[in-house]
Amino acid sequence: MVDVSIVIPCLNEALCLAHCIENAKAALAEIAREHGLSGEIVIADNGSTDGSQQIARDLGARVVAVAQRGYGAALIGGFSEARGRYLVMGDADGSYDFLDAVPMIARLIDGADLCMGSRFLGEIKPGAMPWKNRYIGNPVLSGILRLLFRTHVHDAHCGIRALTKECFTRLRLSGSGMEFASEMVIKAALLKVRIDETPATLYPDLRDRAPHLRPWRDGWRHLRYLLMLSPTWVFAIPAAVAILLGLAILLLSGLHFFGLSPIANFGTSWTIFAGALVGIGHTSALLAAATHLYGVRQGYRVATRRSRKLARAITLETMLATGATAVAAGVALLAAVAIYWSATGFDQLANIFPVVAGTALVVIGSQNILGGFLLAIVGGNEAAFFQDVPAAQPRPAEPHPAEADRARAA
Repeated sequence: MVDVSIVIPCLNEALCLAHCIENAKAALAEIAREHGLSGEIVIADNGSTDGSQQIARDLGARVVAVAQRGYGAALIGGFSEARGRYLVMGDADGSYDFLDAVPMIARLIDGADLCMGSRFLGEIKPGAMPWKNRYIGNPVLSGILRLLFRTHVHDAHCGIRALTKECFTRLRLSGSGMEFASEMVIKAALLKVRIDETPATLYPDLRDRAPHLRPWRDGWRHLRYLLMLSPTWVFAIPAAVAILLGLAILLLSGLHFFGLSPIANFGTSWTIFAGALVGIGHTSALLAAATHLYGVRQGYRVATRRSRKLARAITLETMLATGATAVAAGVALLAAVAIYWSATGFDQLANIFPVVAGTALVVIGSQNILGGFLLAIVGGNEAAFFQDVPAAQPRPAEPHPAEADRARAA
């Protein structure tokens, strides 16, 4: 039985690997001394051609071959094959001290699901991090992550961290590249698991070649992942702004149509713009609902009480009914405009508000009907979108092994 697995991704790291494995052995010895836990070292090899695999085996590490290329793919493969209930990840370039994982394991024993290392709470040795990463890339991306997902993580891209095997299974990680680092924190935040943070030290790496990291490419992949997993900011907030602004302009246009507007000459262009805003906002709202539901169905987003309550009221049938009602109302309004238009000899209309309002109703109603089917498909071909999705339950803290032994003895 293994308690702790230190997983190290590896691609042609013959120069540094022996140092990292010896460092990992020292960390496991300290973990055994402080917590009484056994451990293993897993090298997740991504197709090395420099003999890294044999170096690892000679030093007593277990080598796991991972065919899919990429930092994230290597770690996912290593985590999947790891035997420990606590998992530690760290790079194979000597830039991290695995002894920093000792307090991380203590946090996991105390009940944390994920423990992040923080170089900004710890220390960054001279020459260990380029200035653009230290003062622009990492702070900006970590700040965006805190804003979008309301986490307290200060260093979302630290390469040394620890998590429970159960947490890894729940997260269903899939990022094959460097975005894997952000994906882990985002999905942990979405599932509302306990995330702790401990100081870590970053050292200049020991390699004689350029690192695999490409700042601009990988920075964009991180940012893209942040946005892809945040339907609230990408869809819901723009939807609310567009709909509220569009309805406000339509209200003024309607008041002008009935002669009640405080604005004497309200332009028709604003009315057309408002109708477009409402249509775009409604589309964005449907996309927000679909992507939120997809996250729940995939298991990396929690079905909250509010969303379940809303889902009970908004089913395929209600979407179809409200959509059909809006289309009928829009068609009736446009028909009334057509009758009036023909009665006046097809002269130019003095105000286009009824035409825009009727068109908007037809568009929104049609989108509601189509969106209802989209939500039903994403929800598992069920009319009730969250019907078979169990509510997430918080994971109880695992007892310290010594406490478990005392409990069994009692």
